[in-house]
Amino acid sequence: MPVPLTQRLSATPRGARLARHLVLNQLHDWGIPHGSDVSEAVAVIVAELAANAVTHGRVPGRDFELRLSLPTGSVRIEVSDTLGEQRPPKPGDVRRPHSLDEHGRGLVLVEAVADRWEVLDREPPGKTVRAEVDLPRWLSLVGARR
Repeated sequence: MPVPLTQRLSATPRGARLARHLVLNQLHDWGIPHGSDVSEAVAVIVAELAANAVTHGRVPGRDFELRLSLPTGSVRIEVSDTLGEQRPPKPGDVRRPHSLDEHGRGLVLVEAVADRWEVLDREPPGKTVRAEVDLPRWLSLVGARR
């Protein structure tokens, strides 16, 4: 299994944008091409989870953490923040926002694009949202060699 990417980023919109760019470059290094279905799905998930960490999980002066790994057969995305008491809904409980709402679409997108996702408690206090995107067989073989 390739070495995971783990990065602490500022809990700002700039940090959220940087998370997406780091992930796309890491996927490319692992042999998952830019613009592929997997790359695009992971980019959407990272963008939404990082934006949620910045918007809903932000504690002034604290960063959020991004972790990207390539376990056999999937890409795993984990975004952790330090605000454990404000938890997102569980998978399957995400409600679609009203068409006029300006917010509330992030987890709807994650649920639509990810093959699996969950919310985990973490120590020190906080939460981690983990999502996985399954790889096509040929990409799994490429990733296993790197």
